[in-house]
Amino acid sequence: MATTVKTQSREIGKQSNLTKLRGEGFVPAVVYGYKTESSSIAVSELDLLKTLREVGRNGVMKLDVDGKPVNVVLSDYQMDVLKGKFVHADFLAINMSDELDVNVTVVTTGESAGVKEGGVLSQPNREVTIKVKPSSIPDSIEVDVTDLAIGDTLTVADIREKSEFNILNEDDFTLVSVSAPRSYEELETTADEPAVAEEGESEEASEIEGEPKAETKE
Repeated sequence: MATTVKTQSREIGKQSNLTKLRGEGFVPAVVYGYKTESSSIAVSELDLLKTLREVGRNGVMKLDVDGKPVNVVLSDYQMDVLKGKFVHADFLAINMSDELDVNVTVVTTGESAGVKEGGVLSQPNREVTIKVKPSSIPDSIEVDVTDLAIGDTLTVADIREKSEFNILNEDDFTLVSVSAPRSYEELETTADEPAVAEEGESEEASEIEGEPKAETKE
């Protein structure tokens, strides 16, 4: 188990308080869940990053909340994509004996037969949801794509029986596909087509596209 991360209480309702906390190296957060009253807290960003490196994104960590150790997982978070810093974090207090629904990254292994022939491999869905006890949460789930030819797809149904985890997604949930390479003529035609804005899209919306969402949590 990772080192316990200390927390401190924080006031809510004032943006200036949040700015001050972040300037001092703390991440505004909330903790809630199993036998834990929902509380507004702050944690050291350095301690949080260090612990996440130890346990992984889905790993169990301990928070010291008012002197009480609480087993938690990082259920949600917001990042400042420009600065690469945490903006806010949500911690879910858990019962180590109960199973959780957890989103886990899907990682491909091997080189598919279709890619060797010039095909293009894509992952329309990069995560699956599994039900698992906290102590058994994996960092990722690997899927072998070696046998995928051009035109093939890999779905949850293809890995369900082989997986040691209870996958909650439907059987037809597509994980990987291999498509035929686009011909030179198709690429030329696409390049010659004028760009058309989608209906309702304004110049103003185009200018701000890609900006991080405004902070909504306190």
